[in-house]
Parts: sequence; structure tokens; C-alpha cells
Amino acid sequence: MFLFVPLLAMGSCKSKPTGRNRLDENSFPRTVLWAWERSEDLKALDPNRVAVAFLAQTLVLKGDDVVFTPRHQPLEVSPATKLMAVTRIESQKITGQSSVLSDSQKQKVAMLILKTLELKNVSAIQVDFDAVSSERDFYRGLLQDLRRALPDNVPLSMTALASFCIGDRWLSDLPVDEAVPMAFRMGTDDKTIKTLLAAGADFREPLCRRSYGIAVDEPIDLKLRPDRRVYIFNGHSWKASDLVFASERTQQ
Repeated sequence: MFLFVPLLAMGSCKSKPTGRNRLDENSFPRTVLWAWERSEDLKALDPNRVAVAFLAQTLVLKGDDVVFTPRHQPLEVSPATKLMAVTRIESQKITGQSSVLSDSQKQKVAMLILKTLELKNVSAIQVDFDAVSSERDFYRGLLQDLRRALPDNVPLSMTALASFCIGDRWLSDLPVDEAVPMAFRMGTDDKTIKTLLAAGADFREPLCRRSYGIAVDEPIDLKLRPDRRVYIFNGHSWKASDLVFASERTQQ
């Protein structure tokens, strides 16, 4: 597999990420809970320590169209909690309905993402997608359009497969404030990546060295670096015991 050579080089990547990080500029909390499409009551969170990145909508690229599905489940937070609106983008791959990745699709996706900034208490945007090689130009153009359209002080975040962060340079010129490496649900790369992270190696891509993405139900032997934001995923609705885990994990 192509991953092994870049991975072995990760431990030598000591340089800090360069470029602007609007999340830090805006004092966005260091712990962020992902709230996916399920009912969530997170009113008890300390807004000074914890923010929420919630799934605001799912967009499916189908043919030359964009199928829009808004969030249906309630999300309860205190008025002071900082929110990041997440847009999940998926590509239809059924024969005859495969996504065209046209300019009109890109414009519609950008418009729908920008509208999530109008939701109450939202102060940052995150885009979640899995880009195969043939889709990368489309997503690069989308992120460039979003950055140009967003107010200068509004952070633009993206999620990233861990493999993007260690052996793939396509992230290096993207106009985002961070690329959150998802160190969970990694499939065939899981053991290799987790072993190297546990040994003290770091992600090769600078944009991936600003945050971590971990999951409640997938423990990882990783000492979290204190200068990074930690996003925590939960496959179920958040409950008290999960919040204890999140607190302990980010205070180690």
C-alpha cells in the first residue's frame, strides 16, 4: 500500500502549521462535540469549554442536481454555546445518475452551505465529504468559492480522511482554517495509522496539525497535543457518561 512510506516519515514533521486559523482568532473552544442526525440535549455543556458542530444538512450530488435534506432532529444548547454548522456532501454513484460535478451544482452547493451561517448562534462552517481523485477539483473550487463568499472572520473547517493527512498533498493549498483528521472508522488503514500515532508520529499535512477527530466508541492510544482542537464523534445521542469521557479525554 502507498501509505507506508509517507507514514514512516510522519515522526520527523516537527514544523507547526502556518497560515491563518480563524477558530483560534475567535477563541472557539478546544473541545467540540459532533452532533449528528439525532435528538440531542446539550444544554448542560459549559460554553466556555465546549462547542458543538451539528449536522445542519445533507446534500447529495445526483446527476446535475443537488438533493437537499435539512436536519430533522432537535438540538438543544444554551444560548452561549458556540455552534459550527456542518454540511455533509455525498455523491450519487448509481449508473445513469452519477454526479456530473458541474459549475451549476457547485454554485447551488455553495449557496446552501452559506445559508447555514444564518442559523441561530452559528459562528463557523464545516464541510464534510469523501473525495475520490476525480472529485478533488470540484471540492477545491467549492472551498475557494466559499472562502471568497464568507465574511473574513468566519472560520471554514473541513473534515479529512486520515489518509489524506499522511500521504496525500492535495490538501496543501486548500483555503480552510483546518482539516480535521478523522482518526476513527478508518477501514483498512486503521491499525497502521493508530499504531504510528500511538508511537508519537504526527500528520504530515500542516492543515491536519490543528485538530483531531476521535470517537467515543473507538479508543485510541494517542496523547492529544494541548495546542489542538478535539472533535468528538458519538454514534448515539450524547449522554452523561459520554460527556465524562469527552472531558477526561481532552484534559489528559
